[in-house]
Amino acid sequence: MTQFPSEPREPQDDRATSDWHALLNGDLRRRATATQTGPTAAVQPLPEAPQSGMPGVVPAGAPTASTTGPSGQPMTRREMREAEQRRQAEAEAAEALANASTGIQAPSPDEAPIVHPELASLVSPETGPVDPARPSRADRRAAASSVYDPHEPEKPHKRRGPWGCLIGLLVVAALVAGAFFFLQGPIASIMAKFEPTPDYTGQGTGEVLFQVHEGDSGGTIGERLVADDVVKSEKAFLEAIDASPTEAVFYPGVFKLASQMSAKSALAALLDDSNRMENTVLLREGIWAKNALAEASAALSIPLEDLQAAASNPQALGLPAGATSVEGFLFPATYTFNPGVTAQEVVQTMIDRSLQEFDAAGVAPDDRLRVATIASLVEREGLPQDFGKVSRVIQNRLDQGMLLQFDSTVHYGIGDDSVVTTTDAERADESNPYNTYVHAGLPPGPIGNPGAAAIAAALNPEAGDWLYFVTVDPSTGETVFTNNIDDHEAAAERFYQWLEDHPDYGN
Repeated sequence: MTQFPSEPREPQDDRATSDWHALLNGDLRRRATATQTGPTAAVQPLPEAPQSGMPGVVPAGAPTASTTGPSGQPMTRREMREAEQRRQAEAEAAEALANASTGIQAPSPDEAPIVHPELASLVSPETGPVDPARPSRADRRAAASSVYDPHEPEKPHKRRGPWGCLIGLLVVAALVAGAFFFLQGPIASIMAKFEPTPDYTGQGTGEVLFQVHEGDSGGTIGERLVADDVVKSEKAFLEAIDASPTEAVFYPGVFKLASQMSAKSALAALLDDSNRMENTVLLREGIWAKNALAEASAALSIPLEDLQAAASNPQALGLPAGATSVEGFLFPATYTFNPGVTAQEVVQTMIDRSLQEFDAAGVAPDDRLRVATIASLVEREGLPQDFGKVSRVIQNRLDQGMLLQFDSTVHYGIGDDSVVTTTDAERADESNPYNTYVHAGLPPGPIGNPGAAAIAAALNPEAGDWLYFVTVDPSTGETVFTNNIDDHEAAAERFYQWLEDHPDYGN
């Protein structure tokens, strides 16, 4: 290593020499701070900085650290810096320990003495460039902080309290529950694909008369087969159609089927013409008169116009004077006619059967039209198990002078039975004589053809104070009966939610 001769300097007193030692030992700031007696204390002057400006040159007159190592050989610059680093770390550790025991704080940056820039570049890494091999002050402080102090108590380990564990468990549980909530639908859909299609087995039991209408699709037939408990699921019936070796062609008519048949057996029976009942008409409860005549036309091969003409004069057929049509008096049943039957005979047979049922129920001839009207409302608005309650609601509202407000009456007036709700405009339409939202009392006449159970309910309503009812689940027929508007509106919200969840219903 190259040593440069010291430049000639003026003799300096012992104070300058001690300042150099203080600077190298990290004590100059403490000395300057300790000599201050207040905010106006003078800053201690520094010895004159060297003029060389050359990095690594030791100023003349400044004391130097030992330049020989333990072996007596001259140390390199790196070894000297490492030795200086160790000495500085030991000095600062001792200073920190002294401050902790005496309570004296280290001087702030504002109290530090002014240091010549070139000298500061050799000592302080914050104010100038340093040799990359020299550790920074932060490194020296980190090294000093690692010095073990036997007087300092050990810091206790931080332990997680029971509340922290509980909160963690609750967060995990919430995440699991949320994932299950959002994924249960897709998971169920995927799992359903691997489950077998619900289906009955065998040929079934008993006898069920099933009518196929003109233009019925496989899906429509499947839905009605499920409703009649002939097959277990529409999907099973459609799968049977897809698996059929021949094309499934359905012809209108009444077929003899059985209860709880396999889908394959039901399809085979519907495609077997020997199961088709000749000259047979099947009328279901609640059917409109115009649709009943269309069913008879298709089953008997009689022109629809002939049947409509035969029904055009209600009084000539024996109906009450107030009846304006045969509506309400074409009794729902299965009719089998001889070949060559006329339109007049068909209509008269159905009306005669209806009058017989009214007589059997004890309805006076003058009261037939009123009872037929109430019974038709009961048939269209409820399921058989609710007929008595629906009849009571009708009677209670009429007794209190309330509007009936039945959607079924509005549908009949506009001639559309394919929907389950009404619009604001339809409910406000006064030109519709069957609109019970604006017209008080019963509608002008029946809105369908009731069966025996509905006639009995019209005559004997169930006891209760109900004023409202709403079918909250059209797929099951679940109906809620209430006696106040608040409960009714809450039930109506369930119905609207059901419609929102089943957008394809009625399509």
